[in-house]
Amino acid sequence: MAKAPLLGGKKTVELDEVVFGLEVNEPLLHEVVKAEAAAKRQGTHATKTRGMVAGGRAKPWRQKGTGRARQGTTRAAQWRGGGTVFGPQPRSYHVKVNRKAYRRARAIALSLQAGRGTLAAFDAAAFEAPRTKDAIALLGDRESRPLIVVVTEEQANAALSFRNLERSLVVTPSELEVTHVLWARQLVFSTEALDAITALLTAEPSVRRQEVAA
Repeated sequence: MAKAPLLGGKKTVELDEVVFGLEVNEPLLHEVVKAEAAAKRQGTHATKTRGMVAGGRAKPWRQKGTGRARQGTTRAAQWRGGGTVFGPQPRSYHVKVNRKAYRRARAIALSLQAGRGTLAAFDAAAFEAPRTKDAIALLGDRESRPLIVVVTEEQANAALSFRNLERSLVVTPSELEVTHVLWARQLVFSTEALDAITALLTAEPSVRRQEVAA
């Protein structure tokens, strides 16, 4: 069974092979990263069509006899201030990824970090108060950036201690994305967060649905 170092001592924590021992599937990782990036797009861009701009109720001049090209309205696209043809309209950029595929992609990304030896754990109870110096001391030689720190919602002192570090991001297990894991050069979990992400990725689908509904 794979293991990860426990920061602040010489102990290690065991990693579940189902989550941290998978082979790399680059096409799946690429699909999920694209979907996560697309989901962050607002899709609120919009342009006015000729039916939305003001003016142009009457023909600017009569149909024949002027020597100029015929025109029906000043709201047409060729006029200054006219509408836009085939311009962007509000839309959703959401890309559907199956739940099983997304879970597997998260596990593969975590397996990459575990295989490289860039995944570690720490005891969040050691942070009795928020203090960045304690976080730096705990990391020791694992100060490579970018750094992702995963803690539970109850571990506020640990979260506040790590969040001021340069090029670092503090998230909860449910917020941890595949993009986060692949972006990080060091991935650090609290022991409780490590148990939570393992349980999240190994639970049966029916159990996860019940948890979401609750």
